Amino acid sequence: MPIRVRRPRRNRSSCRTLVVATAAALMTLLVPAAGARAGTPARESQPVYSYGDAIRESVWVDTGLDGDGDGRADRVAVDIVRPRETAAAGRRVPVVMDASPYYSCCGRGNEGQKKTYDADGNPVQFPLFYDNWFVPRGYAFVAVDLAGTNRSDGCDDVGGRSDIQSAKAVVDWLNGRARGYTTRTGDTRSRATAWSTGKVGMIGKSWDGTIANGVAATGVEGLETIVPIGAISSWYDYFHSQGAPLYDANPSWLSDYVGSAEAKGRCAAVQERITAGTPYSGDRTPAWSERDYVPDASKVRASVFVVHGQQDLNVRANQFGQWWDALAAHGVERKIWLSQTGHVDPFDFRRADWVRTLHRWFDHYLLGYDNGIDREPMADIERAPDRWSTDRVWPPRATATTTLRPGPGAAPGVGTLGRTAAAPGSTATFTDDPGLGETDWAARIDTPTPSKAGFVTRPLTRDLRLSGSSRVTVTATPTTGTAHLTAVLVDLGPDTIRDYAAAGEGITTLAERSCWGASTSGDSACFKETRARTADVAHTVVSRGWADLGTWADPGEGRPLTPGRAYTITLELASADHVVPAGHRLALIVGGTDKDLLDPPSTRPTLTLDLARTTARLPLVGGAGAFARATAGAAAPVWPVRGEAPSAGPAAPPRAGHPIPGGAAR
Repeated sequence: MPIRVRRPRRNRSSCRTLVVATAAALMTLLVPAAGARAGTPARESQPVYSYGDAIRESVWVDTGLDGDGDGRADRVAVDIVRPRETAAAGRRVPVVMDASPYYSCCGRGNEGQKKTYDADGNPVQFPLFYDNWFVPRGYAFVAVDLAGTNRSDGCDDVGGRSDIQSAKAVVDWLNGRARGYTTRTGDTRSRATAWSTGKVGMIGKSWDGTIANGVAATGVEGLETIVPIGAISSWYDYFHSQGAPLYDANPSWLSDYVGSAEAKGRCAAVQERITAGTPYSGDRTPAWSERDYVPDASKVRASVFVVHGQQDLNVRANQFGQWWDALAAHGVERKIWLSQTGHVDPFDFRRADWVRTLHRWFDHYLLGYDNGIDREPMADIERAPDRWSTDRVWPPRATATTTLRPGPGAAPGVGTLGRTAAAPGSTATFTDDPGLGETDWAARIDTPTPSKAGFVTRPLTRDLRLSGSSRVTVTATPTTGTAHLTAVLVDLGPDTIRDYAAAGEGITTLAERSCWGASTSGDSACFKETRARTADVAHTVVSRGWADLGTWADPGEGRPLTPGRAYTITLELASADHVVPAGHRLALIVGGTDKDLLDPPSTRPTLTLDLARTTARLPLVGGAGAFARATAGAAAPVWPVRGEAPSAGPAAPPRAGHPIPGGAAR
């Protein structure tokens, strides 16, 4: 599925001019900043260095691997821009780094920027605003071509050892532990320790942020912080969900997609190994384990600033949730922004606040400034388009797992959801229909339909907030030897949300531009502005989860089912933070194939749910007491339950070929 990248929230601050300081003014200025201790000025790096005169150079770093099997160690291309004044004064600077496979094949950001070079091969344009903003403030910016892409040797292996080592080797080189060279094939050494402090912050969206997660999971020394945006934490969970295939694809095609022209001729064997090691069957293999960073969260030394769209249907929200939970379990310092968008960079949905926050984050973790950002609320959550709330910790401390239970209703497939267990023998039945999905099910929640089983609370008398990861356990009896399941939590009620299913995934790109840093003739700091693209809906999907029922006994291996036999399986739903308002209802829907989001099984099973053995365990703020208070009494719904709803919810985005995790200006 191609990626679209845009942003809401308009900023008319026009182009910001950077102060070009003389060599005598190499002091970083002290200014008051929000979050500082009372009475103590907080330091903030200022634009006192010339971006136009900055040093621009390329280095090739030895990864120590021979991924393409040509008999020599692979070297990855590293393009660098850093202040000339600090170099002349013998001062060292920290590094902001984005390691990517997309710098030549596909482009970065909302406008699809690629690296450009002059006639001598020296870097001219660095995509995105990081270089324009941070180099004048005393940072170096480093853009790494992953192995097999752009000007690097080797082969891209889609999140595997070569991908991660491509970037880790550069962190090692910046700290004097790896070898760098001035050319791709020559022997003249390049050393970073004369200008680099060794402190590195990795950042990037989608595949780029995935690399940041993977490098952090190695525990490499010198990586002080990472900022993964819409990033993958487990490649298995990108292509599968508990054995069920999310895409009719294999990761090997991505290696070919991003590979340079010369890599395509030498990397066929690597791609064949990836194909063999990552089967479409959904069985977990050593190759999938190599591409799963979550088990190594205990090794993470860096602080982590997670950004993710709760309606991201490319890199789905379970990716940040399982990573966040693992980091929390090991006490990793962390922060999170959760938007209403799909796969969108915060520069394109909350631009001014994002630049300010990222600036302070890097100042704190890379320059060591006590600006108070580590003491500010952990979470920013978008509640409505361009309207945000904060939480001191996330999920909030008052959150408690609460078990809700489905029950039969007055009509088939139209059940209840509450705290009381269904009577033994209570059932609900549906037949898998690959032509329908979550939005179809939700739109007909109060109507008996053969493709889903729906369970709904009474209209709420108080707001009810879910915060964290949910689990739905079902006991189902299939009629065929294969079956896929979907569990969906839905907020039933009218609302205005970001239109994540439309082009832009919640944003509209405008013609006017705003500028964020300094520019040169070959690298502009001015980017197209955006605004929120909204939709009026009758329901909002809160969280989703999918599974192959054949993994009921072992999540790592699917097995044929015996028709007529009951199986119990727990579906892990994506992490979410959502408030169901008073007057709305909360629904649990269980179905088969979720159209456009899950590939169908080889058969069309009918499944019978044992309601007495089916539960939903939800992270409710306030726990069971909050649910009891919200469902007490009889509230009137905000529109007639069986009347005309404001509109249908957003349709699931149509699948357009294979998925691309962040690989284009789409």
